Amino acid sequence: MKSIAIFRHAKTEGPGYLAEFLDQKKIPWELIRIDAGDAVPQYSSAYSGLVFMGGPMSANDGLPWIALALALIRDAYAKDIPLLGHCLGGQLISKALGGVVSRNPVKEIGWGEVRVSDNNIARDWFCDIKNFQAFHWHGETFSMPRGAIHLLSSTYCANQAYAIGKHLALQCHIEMTPEMINTWCEVGADEVEASRTSPAVQSVIEIQRRMETELPQLKSIANRLYNQWVKGLSV
Repeated sequence: MKSIAIFRHAKTEGPGYLAEFLDQKKIPWELIRIDAGDAVPQYSSAYSGLVFMGGPMSANDGLPWIALALALIRDAYAKDIPLLGHCLGGQLISKALGGVVSRNPVKEIGWGEVRVSDNNIARDWFCDIKNFQAFHWHGETFSMPRGAIHLLSSTYCANQAYAIGKHLALQCHIEMTPEMINTWCEVGADEVEASRTSPAVQSVIEIQRRMETELPQLKSIANRLYNQWVKGLSV
């Protein structure tokens, strides 16, 4: 099988639990470190799937690699090579496929309930799950491109996930590990403090306190979604 390309846009926002999942399944993957200057491939056909992780930048920024990533996403979509986006990654997929990335009504940081949409495609991805506590760290959101099926929403963000065939875009984070959460809380402490007036932002203490309770269920959700996504991988 060809490798999955995983795009890291910030040193602290790597594949997290997704890497563990792929290693357990013995599915090869390659980390493309955009933050370290790795080049964006021109064509998607060298890979079985493309995964785009999060990052502090906006999909609307004029960074030179963003236009290249958008072109690569469109190339993969045209060739039906599965796309998976987490937070910024989901926004990049949306923008590449004709959606709009804009400011969310409020910033979301920490644990928060997301609700599964009542449609057959959502049931394919989530089975009988109705809601769960996802992890959030974003100030922007995406609209759904043409042909997308809505999967998740939260009180403060209407579009938390969508699917287009074998492609999955997430606004929330399912890839979190204890190490990632602790690192984000450390490097993002000032952002948390500056955003404390948002009703959807938790304190660093609260985020870390809830890890032991929330992470096992989030790992279960991640397993289900990743298992569904890898079914579409190109061989």
